[in-house]
Amino acid sequence: MLRFINRKLCPSQVLNKILKFNTKQTRSLNLLEYQSKELLRDCGVSVQNFAIVDDLTKANSALQKISADEYVIKAQVLAGGRGKGWFDNGFKGGVHLTKDHKAVIDVVRNMLGHRLITKQTSKDGILVQKIMIAESVNIARETYICILMDRQHNGPVLIASPSGGMDIETVAEKNPELIKTVPLDIYYGIDDEIAKDVSIFLGFVDSEIQQKAIFELKNLWKLFVDIDALQVEINPLVETTDKQVIAVDAKIAFDDNAEFRQQDLFALEDSDTKDPREADASRFNLNYIGMDGNIGCLVNGAGLAMATMDIIKLNGGSPANFLDVGGSVKEDQVYQAFRILSEDPKVKAILVNVFGGIVNCATIAKGIIAASHNLKLKIPLVVRLEGTNVTEAKKLLAESKLSIVTANDLDEAAKKAVSSAKT
Repeated sequence: MLRFINRKLCPSQVLNKILKFNTKQTRSLNLLEYQSKELLRDCGVSVQNFAIVDDLTKANSALQKISADEYVIKAQVLAGGRGKGWFDNGFKGGVHLTKDHKAVIDVVRNMLGHRLITKQTSKDGILVQKIMIAESVNIARETYICILMDRQHNGPVLIASPSGGMDIETVAEKNPELIKTVPLDIYYGIDDEIAKDVSIFLGFVDSEIQQKAIFELKNLWKLFVDIDALQVEINPLVETTDKQVIAVDAKIAFDDNAEFRQQDLFALEDSDTKDPREADASRFNLNYIGMDGNIGCLVNGAGLAMATMDIIKLNGGSPANFLDVGGSVKEDQVYQAFRILSEDPKVKAILVNVFGGIVNCATIAKGIIAASHNLKLKIPLVVRLEGTNVTEAKKLLAESKLSIVTANDLDEAAKKAVSSAKT
């Protein structure tokens, strides 16, 4: 039987509320795919056999460790859209599938040491320093499992669906009966009873396979606790044709507040594999995601960022980035945010959209003025401020004599930003 947080909401809305928990301001640790698989494997969760290549001369020895009829070769970078990306040498695709042993070496040669460009990277891309070569598995069925911390339940929740390998929000919207939500006791977690019930819901009915599924679910809980995770999402958790249960792909979010307990884990992050702009922003406690448009967005809060980008698109424009300064932003952070935005040659206009609750609008205004002067900003700047100390902020901007276009609401601000970007 399904359990939902709020009976006034439809199942898809509830699931969105649960799964979107991580859209608040965070500075989350990001690991490469192979590192997440190593964490899963170390906690007893079954994953594909794989090897990592960081030197072309080691590719043959890495292949000898994997006995497979088919290989998956993946560039290890922190960017989405790898499969549709391209390299600076003209090679297409950061993810390849082949049955040819020799072809694996050719793919590695074309990836390793070259820059991969995707829709989420800068125009220069990210240097690929590691390649994962993994065994391809024969999938009979795909399921979905997620364990996450949920404020609505005041603790961990398990979400399961027999329809894995696809967007889970879409499943919840179109087939809510295929979503099972199970609140978990933080002290007991996933016991045999819960694991069996969920395994049956997922369709693991064969007794041999069901026992394997139960084992995987209990080990996922062990991983969740051991690494202080906020979310462990397996999509898909598959049943193979030879009756194995394997976690094929994983998304893990970590609790930054637990860094003092997880120092070895946090030391794994390599900023060289990030988009340089993202790494630059994270040094100043800012969240940055690059996009393809020409309007730079500086906002406070992920929800406001998404609304800002949506309204820019509705007015015929295209956002160049998602830059969230958060709720406790200082004047210097505003300066650094403007520096990062202004260094992007694609940005033809900057839109500042700040709703000051705990954020002091006057602090934002002082940061804008300092950045404009020190960076000698020549890019058109549109500013919409609302909330705490907004009157003082508007006065500061007016007295600065800077060429700043102000707006009273977001729609007006977006229209002015789109217009400025076209001139």
